[in-house]
Amino acid sequence: MSTVKANTVLPSEVTHDITLGASGDTTTVAADDLRVNTVKDKGGNTLWTSDGSGNLSSVNDSLKGNLILLSSQTVTNQAAVEFKTGIDSTYDIYIFKFSEINAATDEASFRIEGSTNAGVGYGVTKTTTWFYALHTESDSSALLSYSAGLDVANATTPQIIASTLGDDADACAVGELHLFNPSSTTYVKHFYSTTNNYRSDDETQEAFISGYFDTTSAINAVQFTMSSGNFDGTISMYGLL
Repeated sequence: MSTVKANTVLPSEVTHDITLGASGDTTTVAADDLRVNTVKDKGGNTLWTSDGSGNLSSVNDSLKGNLILLSSQTVTNQAAVEFKTGIDSTYDIYIFKFSEINAATDEASFRIEGSTNAGVGYGVTKTTTWFYALHTESDSSALLSYSAGLDVANATTPQIIASTLGDDADACAVGELHLFNPSSTTYVKHFYSTTNNYRSDDETQEAFISGYFDTTSAINAVQFTMSSGNFDGTISMYGLL
C-alpha cells in the first residue's frame, strides 16, 4: 500500500470535485472527526447541512423521526399564546407540549381554545370530560374524582386543562395536548390533554381532559390563556407523522 502525505488537498479548479476511491471501493478515513458542512449520501441526496456553528438545516425527513417540532414560543407575563399557522393537513396529529406555566394570578386556570378562521375569532362549540387525581403536601387529603364543574357540555367556553394554579415563584403547570385530524371537513375534531400542576393550596393535581370540537370545519388555530391574568412559560407545537 502506498501512502500519500499532504497538509492540504485541493481540486484543480474550485468547481471540480475530489473523488476518493472508485465505484465498489471501500474508503476509510482514520480520524477523530470529519468536518464538513453538507453531508450527502451516495446518490447525492442531502442528509443535512450545518452553518458551521452546529445549527442544522435541510435535514432529510428520514432522519427526523415521527415527531416534528413545528414552532415554539417562550413568553413572560403574556395574556395569550396563539398558534395561527402550521395547523393544516400536513399531519394527522398535532401535539402541544407546555412547561413552566406560571400564573400571575393566584387560583387562575390554564385554558385552551380552537378557531376555524385562523385565529380571527375563537369560541368553537365543544363537549368534554374532566377527571383528576389530587394529593396534598401535608398528606391530609388524596382523591380521584370526576369534576362536573370543569367539563364543557355543548358550549363555546374555553376548556380548562389545569385548574387553580398557584402564583408562587416555584409553582407551575406542565403537560401536553393532542389534537387529531384538525383539517377534516367530515368529522368533529377530537382532543385530549394530560397535565400536572402545583395548585394554589399546596397540592399536586394530575388532570385528564378529553372531548371534541363539535364542528366539521377545519380547526386551524389554537389559543392558550389563563382564566385571569397573564402567565409565563414555554409552549411548543409538534406534528406527528
